[in-house]
Amino acid sequence: MGIRKGRKTTGAATFVAGTSVSFVIAAFNEGPMVGRVVEGVRAHTPGLAEVIVVDDGSSDDTTEVAELAGARVIRLGLNRGKGEALRAGIREAVGEVLMFIDADGQDDPAEIPSLLRALTPGVTMVVGSRFLGVFLEGSVTPLHRLGNQFLTRAFNLLYGTSLTDLEAGFRAIRSSALHVLDMKAVRYEVEAEFTLLVLRSGGRVVEVPVTRAPRPYGRSAFRSFRDGSRILARMVVGRLETMRMSVRAIRSVAEDDVR
Repeated sequence: MGIRKGRKTTGAATFVAGTSVSFVIAAFNEGPMVGRVVEGVRAHTPGLAEVIVVDDGSSDDTTEVAELAGARVIRLGLNRGKGEALRAGIREAVGEVLMFIDADGQDDPAEIPSLLRALTPGVTMVVGSRFLGVFLEGSVTPLHRLGNQFLTRAFNLLYGTSLTDLEAGFRAIRSSALHVLDMKAVRYEVEAEFTLLVLRSGGRVVEVPVTRAPRPYGRSAFRSFRDGSRILARMVVGRLETMRMSVRAIRSVAEDDVR
């Protein structure tokens, strides 16, 4: 288990050639921006196998725009939440590496190679940290910034890590380390769940700096108190689950020794 902060990079020279990448993007009423995001992903991702957009019950033209930009779209009939949407996409993904980016245009697809370059042998997940990078003016509210910092510190306390950006949506994960059946996230607790599941499996997490831009259109569906409470609860429950698993493993070893 380990967390390491990385330096910003500009290429994917150390990304293993031939490794396939599946991008999974959850989108809810992101018609004005999702096409640009898909186009950016397709232009900047080495080894790209597919772009999957999960339309989470949108009432606008999200599906049509995403398909026109070259994505395969999974359409959910009702709005289920970001966690549910990403889980639906992960089930269909074929890549050896899973990548995630927000559909609202706040993340820069040109920084995708930086994440992939940091995914060296021995690294399981790379997180694009906005706190190591830059928040452009208007890209985050003071409340959301403080809330993220609080949750990140709480996670670090619970799991003995040194993360800077728990809730970053821009990340790359080796698909072998992420089992969708272990996932329970419904809404925005999904990023915390990614991290705790990777750490639980003994994986190594690296953070690299990224830039966060203002949202060009609309407003976030994140609700500070409601979603912050869900994130905190998932962290605590996840820690208790890990402790129970450790106790069971110790008991199993002790019983084997007795036999």
